Amino acid sequence: MPGPRYTDLAASLPATVPFVGPEAQERARGSLFRVRIGANESVFGPSPKAIAAMEQAAAATWMYGDPESHDLRQALASHEGVRPGNVIIGEGIDGLLGYLVRLTVGPGDAVVTSDGAYPTFNYHVAGFGGTLHKVPYRDDREDPGALLAKARETDARLIYLANPDNPMGSWHAAGIIEEAVASVPDGTLLILDEAYAQFLPDGALPKINPDNPRVIRFRTFSKAYGMAGARVGYGIGAADLITAFNKVRNHFGMCRISQAGALAALQDAPYLAEVIASVAKARARIADIAAQNGLTALPSAANFVAVDCGRDGAFARAVLAELTARDVFVRMPFVAPQDRCIRISAGTEADLDILEREFPAALDAARAKSDAMS
Repeated sequence: MPGPRYTDLAASLPATVPFVGPEAQERARGSLFRVRIGANESVFGPSPKAIAAMEQAAAATWMYGDPESHDLRQALASHEGVRPGNVIIGEGIDGLLGYLVRLTVGPGDAVVTSDGAYPTFNYHVAGFGGTLHKVPYRDDREDPGALLAKARETDARLIYLANPDNPMGSWHAAGIIEEAVASVPDGTLLILDEAYAQFLPDGALPKINPDNPRVIRFRTFSKAYGMAGARVGYGIGAADLITAFNKVRNHFGMCRISQAGALAALQDAPYLAEVIASVAKARARIADIAAQNGLTALPSAANFVAVDCGRDGAFARAVLAELTARDVFVRMPFVAPQDRCIRISAGTEADLDILEREFPAALDAARAKSDAMS
């Protein structure tokens, strides 16, 4: 019996996912991780006020979520100092990226990103038939000048730039990002992924007119707000672009529980400040653990640290495998030369105690295997 008739594009795509989740790894291993510090989740969890709001909202889940996310949209507009018409809410930044690519990219259209940057964006571009053009990182940071030059060369529909960057944790000063926005070519839209914006140093967040048609900024409740499982992201952009999302978005994609939790989290500034402080402390501890083992931690303005393992990508993968074997879940960049690093998310003191105990043995085992193969 014949199956469904896929489009030529769908038939040409591999059935892969950008990330293999820790749950899949645990199923394959037949055991749980003791430490989950690989997915840049916030182990510090949501605000207690957000948890209470979600618990209260659970009884109302017989109703669909508000398709306009009105209350949360109004609150976010006030929080960001923009008009509600400048705000779009969706199922995490990942969901919003998919909608935006669907709006702007057709088969063969050029899209520019960095080689080794967030792979889920590339997944969406491929899914709508776009052609990806990649530029290399420069000094372990995305290179705005190179991205803009490639966009001009290819007449790109979109440019993707994360600040702070994942997977390296690096960032650019506000003035550099503001200059990049001003230099976006006509007909091109800059996606400024600011998932880790709350962790930027003071004064590093760029000032951008929300009505500038050359840029859209994406933020999330998955990182600093500790609500990765709730899937709440938002964009700030020109009103015409925000309205255009209504052409393609899932109008009932937002969960009522998630909407309530995000609204309560946004209103608990003291808890957010506590989390940011805890993340800074954890980053310092990770850097110290790296130094104890003769390694270097790269500067980070995110909730994770990239640790330079001092050799090549094969060695870093061996280190990651040895940590996995010791029930410590971490990840690493995919593309050289950044793949010489492993990426460790901010953990609790207990998490990092385990990392500190297991890291030396993992490194020794990786070095022994690497030396035996050389």
